[in-house]
This record gives sequence, structure tokens and C-alpha cells, in this order.
Amino acid sequence: MTDHVTGPLTRLAGAPEERPASGPSADGPTGAARSTGSGSGSGAGSGSGADHFTDPAEAEAFVRQFHHEQPAAGDPAERLRAVLDEIDRTGTYEHTPAELAYGARLAWRNAARCIGRLYWRSLVVRDLRHLGSADDIATECFEHLRVAGNGGRIRPVISVFAPDRPGRPAARILNQQLVRYAGHPDGDGAWIGDPAGARLAARARDLGWKCGEEPFEVLPLLVQERPGERPEWYELPDDTTLEVDLVHPDHAWFADLGLRWYAVPAISDMTLEIGGVRYPTAPFNGWYMGTEIGARNLADADRYDMLATVAERLGLDTSNDRTLWRDRALVELNVAVLHSFQEAGVTMADHHTESGRFLKHVAQEKRLGRPTPADWSWIVPPVSGGLTPVYHRYYDPVDPSLRPAFVAREPW
Repeated sequence: MTDHVTGPLTRLAGAPEERPASGPSADGPTGAARSTGSGSGSGAGSGSGADHFTDPAEAEAFVRQFHHEQPAAGDPAERLRAVLDEIDRTGTYEHTPAELAYGARLAWRNAARCIGRLYWRSLVVRDLRHLGSADDIATECFEHLRVAGNGGRIRPVISVFAPDRPGRPAARILNQQLVRYAGHPDGDGAWIGDPAGARLAARARDLGWKCGEEPFEVLPLLVQERPGERPEWYELPDDTTLEVDLVHPDHAWFADLGLRWYAVPAISDMTLEIGGVRYPTAPFNGWYMGTEIGARNLADADRYDMLATVAERLGLDTSNDRTLWRDRALVELNVAVLHSFQEAGVTMADHHTESGRFLKHVAQEKRLGRPTPADWSWIVPPVSGGLTPVYHRYYDPVDPSLRPAFVAREPW
């Protein structure tokens, strides 16, 4: 469910230009990883969801899976009759709270790009399907960040708002993540802030947002209720955005760089698809794996691009690539990220520990007779991949039709 996240969903997660961490998170590793699948059912391919009718076969498959994996739910026959009748009458159906919660957790378990799936059962599911207005969505997204932040003890959380219904597309959050930094070209070919946040920052300015053009300026939340309508924008309250100032355990000068990062990577631009029903507004998070911040967000040339600065302060020879100055600067940057989050008491995983936990998840699923589809290029960490156990093996192939899932959401 982007960046990587370790916790429930990882990139979710966390966007295509970022690798997920563990868990269903938005930015990265320990969260939910981003899915490359597209919507299915008779309305597949519809960005607005206006003509999306639930496929009865998908609904039946999910109900049977739910009852198979949840024996206490009993025989599925009666529930199947009710679901298929509702689809026949209305074009879709409503999940029970238990089906919604389990379906969201299965979507995390099925996230092939997420290294943090060991924790899929722990996902906190907030059932907000009765809410669909921009004001309500913004209010509950802020509460999502408070619940997930939990004073630094990050919890994997998903908030599920109203689904698409035939002729009634639901509202969308336009941000890739609930928290992200703005980016602005400085006029001289360089950037202030995060280039990945430039498009949304420009749109927010057009809507009236007054930005200060600081390097770590939190973007407002943009919510659009209907296709073609003007989005509403909302500043994030201070108590929703837990941030960590980055320092290094051995280099006092590192604090002078003024780097920081937010604690909750919550992916907000993917659709949760369960049994043929689409929830286009369902932000979810896990927690970060350190490499998502230290090896991607702060290091990538098209992001904060800090490697040359760190190398210079370390006194490294940057005259040619054979000195491995980038590698050495990258390690120290990651040391600073892990150290800072630990000192701040904020949950974060390291790539060695999380790799071992993922293989534990694979073994558990195998014992239960279930495959563990995995995208090797996303599961292997972007730092010291060959030193982690996830590098040296093959995985079950990725099935883009596997559901429930977090799928790419087409724009309106």
C-alpha cells in the first residue's frame, strides 16, 4: 500500500516511484505494498466507478473464502443466497462488518510487494462506510493518523469509507499518502522539498493553499467528492503529523542538515477491492522500514538527493565511482534514520530483521497450504540486498487477479 512500510500495508506500500516497506503501509516496507493489479468485474477499467456493477462470481468466491477461513461463520449457503439476491436487485451488495475487516486483512496478505505481511492479522479496520462527504473524510483521516501514530508505537490501520455503487461513484482522496512533503522548483533547475510532492502542491496552490516553500512542508489533504467537482483542501492539524528529526550517533554535524521524516506512511490513492466491491477511499498504513527513508526518499536523485551532501560532510573522495562514496554515504544515512527513530521512540524496522520475519510468514503460509506470491524486486531491500535471506530464494508467482487486493486506482 510507495515508500516502504512495515506494519500492515506497505507500499501499500508506500507509490510507483517508491518501494514498499513491511506491513500494509503507504510509503514502504512493513506495511501493505502497492499492487499492480487493476480492477475486475463488469465495471473494470472505469475510473469513476459510475458503471461498476459487482460481479456475482467475485462476490461468491469471497464469501466462500471468508466462511472457509472463518469456520465460526458457519455454512455459507444462506449468506450466498442473500448476497446474490442483493446483487440481482441493486447491482452490488454490502459487506458485513466481519467480512469487511477480514477482506481488508486478506488484501494485505495478498500484497505481493509487501515484506511485512507477517502482521496481516493485526490490521485495525475502521468501518466508516457511512461517511462520504469531503469534510467527514478529512476529519476521519486526521483521526486515522492519531490512532495509527499512537504516540510513536505505530499501529497498522485502515479506514474504509463509502464504496463505489452503480451510478454513484464515491469520493476520492487525491493525495498519494495522507502525510507527504511538498516540492517546489526553485527557478534555477533545483528543488525545494520533495519533487514527488510537486504536482499535488501545485494543485493545492491553485485551490488557495498558501505554501511556505520549506524543504519539509506537509501538504494539505485534498478530497474530491464527485468527478469534475472542485476538490476541497484541508490543512493537517499539528497533532496528526508525528515527525522525527534526524541525527547521527557518531557525527554531530548531521543534525545541521535539518533532515526529518514523518512517522506514519499512510497510502491513500489505492482502491481496496473485496469480493467485487470497490472502496476507492481506504487509506492504510503500516510502519516504516528504515531503508525506505534512508535509501529511497532521502537518497534517490529524483527525491531529496542527499548522498553528495552527506559524502562531502564525511570527507569522502567523490572523484569517481570506484571509491564507493555513494555506498558509504548511503549506509551512514540509513544509520541516522534507524538511530533517530529509535531515540524518538517511534516504531521502525530494519531490513535484516524484517527479511527474517517475512520468511517466517512464508513458512507459516506454507504450513497452512497457502502460496505466498511475492515480487522479488520489491521484497529485496534497496540496501545490502545480498546480505538478507530474502535475496537467496524464489517465490510463488504473482497473480494480478488475486483478490481481495489493493489495486491501482484510475484517475477521474
